[in-house]
Amino acid sequence: MKKFLSANEAVAYAAAQAGCAVASAYPGTPSTEILENIARFKDTVKCEWAVNEKVAMETAIGASMAGGRALTAMKHVGLNVAMDPLMTFTYVGATGGMVVISADDPGMHSSQNEQDNRNLAKFARAPLLEPSDSQEAYDFTVAAFDLSEKFEVPVLIRLTTRTSHSSSLVDLGDFRPAPRPLIPYRRNIRKHIPVPMFARGQRLAAQKRTAAMEAACCASPLNRVIRGDDSLGIVTSAVAYQYTREIFPEFSVLKLGWTNPLPKALVADFAKSVGRLLVVEELDPFLEDQIKAMGLAVVSHETELNMLELNADRLQNLRRELLGDVPAAAVPEVDPQLPTRPPVLCAGCGHRGVFYVLHKLGAVVTGDIGCYTLGAFPPLDAMDSTICMGASIGNAAGMRKAGLKGRICAVLGDSTFFHSGMTGILSARYNGTPVTTVVLDNRITGMTGHQDNPGSGKTLTGDPAPVTEIDAIARAMGYKKVVTVSADDLAELERILADAMDGDEGALVIAYAPCRIAAKLTKEGLCETDPSACKACGACFKLGCPAITRGEEVRPGFFKMKIDPNLCAGCRQCSQVCKFGAIKRVR
Repeated sequence: MKKFLSANEAVAYAAAQAGCAVASAYPGTPSTEILENIARFKDTVKCEWAVNEKVAMETAIGASMAGGRALTAMKHVGLNVAMDPLMTFTYVGATGGMVVISADDPGMHSSQNEQDNRNLAKFARAPLLEPSDSQEAYDFTVAAFDLSEKFEVPVLIRLTTRTSHSSSLVDLGDFRPAPRPLIPYRRNIRKHIPVPMFARGQRLAAQKRTAAMEAACCASPLNRVIRGDDSLGIVTSAVAYQYTREIFPEFSVLKLGWTNPLPKALVADFAKSVGRLLVVEELDPFLEDQIKAMGLAVVSHETELNMLELNADRLQNLRRELLGDVPAAAVPEVDPQLPTRPPVLCAGCGHRGVFYVLHKLGAVVTGDIGCYTLGAFPPLDAMDSTICMGASIGNAAGMRKAGLKGRICAVLGDSTFFHSGMTGILSARYNGTPVTTVVLDNRITGMTGHQDNPGSGKTLTGDPAPVTEIDAIARAMGYKKVVTVSADDLAELERILADAMDGDEGALVIAYAPCRIAAKLTKEGLCETDPSACKACGACFKLGCPAITRGEEVRPGFFKMKIDPNLCAGCRQCSQVCKFGAIKRVR
């Protein structure tokens, strides 16, 4: 059986084929599609969106302890959230095979930082597999479950944006997803309760296990040598292998699929067989530093490979530097007359009104991870910081504690609130810090592709779920000032936000408006302009709505506005901004 699959899809098929019993994750690009595709096999795999990555990891750990095979998937920064349980579970050890997918994002296509999670695998003393295409993503995932049970340790698989989202033909063999019997559960407190007197022994066992894994790694078919011209030998892994074969096709290559622990004997033998040794990898010099530490000479070069996403052009420049037999990669010319296309909030997005009002009120706004980070950019200009999921509330509290005066507001989405915002408002309440928090509630996890969350009323598999009300949570934590307001009612938003930020107690404001794409409301209505009433004052342009465009220029720099009927969603925020009644809803 063969299918054309992305690496994310291939991982899902492999989990089903390998008899995975439980899969838990929190959506995050580029890993999101893994769980969305595992949900296709819900008859054999119990799968769910967890409220955050730490909970997802802990759920998978519980399944493994019960004797079932388990998988959890997350983007690279999500693994930061989940490291606490992972660091201990690599001591405790898996029973049922457990696979952790880390989808890194070189080049930061949709992330706030660029990190190489191979370092975290080494830090955790966990075996690490790095597929270079969809076929290997399938094969390596199946193998990872077996390795996990053989060495009693969770296995990390590192994907990157390019492998996660690139598709190729995958041979699934005799694909027959079926439940796998649980390994019989046995109560074992020496294994599952790592208090110091037990953990010390586990630490020694982890060291012995690493040595055993290195020996197995050296003989593993996941690592292979492709022989060619031995004047230059290249050690590489993951998607860097694909670029290496494209740009250095004639040379010998040691292609590492199992990269932690490093198969030192295999690397040493390969180094002896070639004239010069070159290491090609994406992001950190993870392999190169270890190979140098073995006392092996590695070709040095000026071409930058360890920052941002690797590509064939960069390797072509490396070849030019080392061999001089190819030209420098061509740099595409960009027409300077082309307009830029910065990302903007969708037409009709309820978040827009909140940021418009916060800017008008002159607030310092601590932001969070989501679509609403776009509120930082002109013309809204209403976000001062973005650090990580849930950080907005702690950041606002820290600013207030430090003595910053004036209006301060923390802003985050509903999914982010469930992920890590609840602890933030509880801490602010407990410590008596008067923080105003605005939850932008569109009842969906918007940025990663409209996944459900505890406030949406559905599970990953589409089954009905209880709706968790954010206002009830805040009141249960002791908040007295809890207000729900339509995110499209600008006047009421302004009144409520000014009152909350000017008060001397903590407040939670829930600004509700459905995500118009997820709720299929993009054509709910249509507004249009009366040109005779438009004074070209420019007030409506301050909303930054993509449906609002320039019309006739009435004086230098001042334009009458037009509304693109193909983009307008009928939210009527623009009609509330216009003081002259020039904008009306016509449908």
